[in-house]
Amino acid sequence: MLKDKFKIALASIEDKYKNIKILDRYILKQIIEMFLMGVFVFTTIIFASDTFITLIKQIAKFGIPFKVAFIIILLNLPSVIVMTIPMGVLLSTVMTLNRLSLSSEITVMRACGIGLNRIAKPIFIFAVVMALSSFVINESIVPVMAKQAKDLALWALGQKNIPDGKQNFVFKELNDDGVLKRLFYVGYCKNKTLYNVTVLDNSKDGTIQVLQAREGKTSPKGWEFEKGAAYTIANDGQVLNTTLFDNSLVKFGLDLSKELNKNVAKEMNFVSLLKYISRPEIKPEDKQVYTIELFDKIALPLTTIVFVLLGVPLAITPPRVRYNRGFLFSILIIFAYYVVRALSLSFGEAGSLAPFLAAWLPNIILTIWGTCLYYKKVYTIT
Repeated sequence: MLKDKFKIALASIEDKYKNIKILDRYILKQIIEMFLMGVFVFTTIIFASDTFITLIKQIAKFGIPFKVAFIIILLNLPSVIVMTIPMGVLLSTVMTLNRLSLSSEITVMRACGIGLNRIAKPIFIFAVVMALSSFVINESIVPVMAKQAKDLALWALGQKNIPDGKQNFVFKELNDDGVLKRLFYVGYCKNKTLYNVTVLDNSKDGTIQVLQAREGKTSPKGWEFEKGAAYTIANDGQVLNTTLFDNSLVKFGLDLSKELNKNVAKEMNFVSLLKYISRPEIKPEDKQVYTIELFDKIALPLTTIVFVLLGVPLAITPPRVRYNRGFLFSILIIFAYYVVRALSLSFGEAGSLAPFLAAWLPNIILTIWGTCLYYKKVYTIT
């Protein structure tokens, strides 16, 4: 008799365990489907707005060919995905649970003794997996792609002032006040190589530098000249210095790396950036920015879990609400998060906030808010 009761109890536990596994698969299936759609939508929006504008700026300002600029944009795709993974997880969490709540499935689950903590368990596990995936992408793929994008942009910038096949042309560089800074005269250009080059450099006060070379070309490192001479002339016409050379690398003209060195932190993983910050030659203001980027490499992936903590209680719709408000909640939370994030990073870069606080402030605020809502929702019948 006792043996039969034990078998019945064991069978009941097994059935309940199977039902729980079915429930987990049921929730995860909907979460994953909505997550993939959310990542696709948000990635498309970012590409169609901010990234597309960047593409136009690169073409217009730097003269980068459209194909090259488009490849650069594609190389930045992993960094965009790292940003959209938390958005996709939040959208899938809120939309899925909101739909289950509207169809009274959440109510039925609670009536069967399945609490909100158990319902949300597979969602939190999925969020942890996505947070780890985001961190791995940001540590392994993003640095490589960012470096390749920078090298490609530097190469494209180095080709912008080489009008192949043109003869006897001049191009100039002006300073911020519109005054002539450098003047370049080229006899002719063939196969991206400049011949019979003369450069008049007026960038230094009190002197003028004249450089003449048989051949020259631009590169990411600077201007490369072959077989020429450089003269330094004072304002009164006196020749101060004369130098003959076979090969010379001169870093004047267009500063190709200045615009692209702003995102140097993206080209390194956490360990590399930590070592880079410890260098004594790093300026204090640059060290502040790089330290914020260092903390952000951990804070951004963990946003995925924070979003779930906040999204679960907001997704449970009260009985009086008869419409799906999940999408609206998702957009509002994402907007609020990235506004706070932009402000905290700006204050951090300005030195008004400590680097750790600048990177973690949005997560701290949303964690406190989400914890309060989650606790209230778990222990309140809705």
